[in-house]
Amino acid sequence: MTTVRMRQLGDREVGPGRPVYVTGEIGINHNGDLHNAFALIDAAAAAGCDAVKFQKRTPEICVPRDQWGIERDTPWGRMTYLDYRHKVEFDADDYHAIDQHCRKRGIDWFASPWDVPSVDFLEPYDVPAHKVASACLTDDDLLRRLRETGKTIVASTGMSTPQQIRHAVEVLGSDRVLLCHTTSTYPAPTNELNLRMLGTLEREYPNVPIGYSGHETGLQTTVAAVALGAVFIERHITLDRAMWGSDQAASVEPQGLQRLVRDIRTVEASLGDGVKQVYEGEKAAMKKLRRVPGQVAESMEQQPA
Repeated sequence: MTTVRMRQLGDREVGPGRPVYVTGEIGINHNGDLHNAFALIDAAAAAGCDAVKFQKRTPEICVPRDQWGIERDTPWGRMTYLDYRHKVEFDADDYHAIDQHCRKRGIDWFASPWDVPSVDFLEPYDVPAHKVASACLTDDDLLRRLRETGKTIVASTGMSTPQQIRHAVEVLGSDRVLLCHTTSTYPAPTNELNLRMLGTLEREYPNVPIGYSGHETGLQTTVAAVALGAVFIERHITLDRAMWGSDQAASVEPQGLQRLVRDIRTVEASLGDGVKQVYEGEKAAMKKLRRVPGQVAESMEQQPA
């Protein structure tokens, strides 16, 4: 079995030793407004994200039939749940505009299709990957269709057992999947993030790159995930956490997103390669401060590990 944990996302290779791939999850935080979507793309590009991600659904498939007629209050007035789900879905013209805007801003985009027709909808676009939402990890028909695309599949593992994760990897193909540790609570409490699962997944899937999709408030724990080895990071983003919508409170605003990407880049630069060496900046300090050379002679030349 190969142990190469590399996947191709567009023109980027993602895995250990490569820059962390940072995705701003727009999801449905645009509230069906294309101008909001553009503003979120701009915020992600300005922060230095590698990609933004949307969610694509066929409402008649994804909304249980017994919930179609349930009414709820929305920013557009009181309407049925099915009508609401249609209200926040973008059509082909909208995604064409999104595609063009992302190209202009130099940032990739992809989406989480929640059903097979949504995969077919997304395939004509030159997206670098598809995403499996945690809620869809047990949908074998969807997973098989995603595998057929030949693209890298990023799969979140929230609300799933180890056996369900193993089965999904087998259906998707371990040579194509990138797994994300996830806790599917919005927002997720700190004591349920279980970041050590990153190491568990690395041991369980030696040829699969491991990432982190976070739904917590705050930034520190996502940065910690990078220190623990996550090669892919996804966080929900919003223009304002006070906006209407179920995901807004667990999302990062533009200024926070800038800090998050900055801190991720700082941490990944600090990790190094794990090979001990005496750096140039230490040599002057060595000469000035080390009084006793010790039994092993010090050499200014680095020896191979």
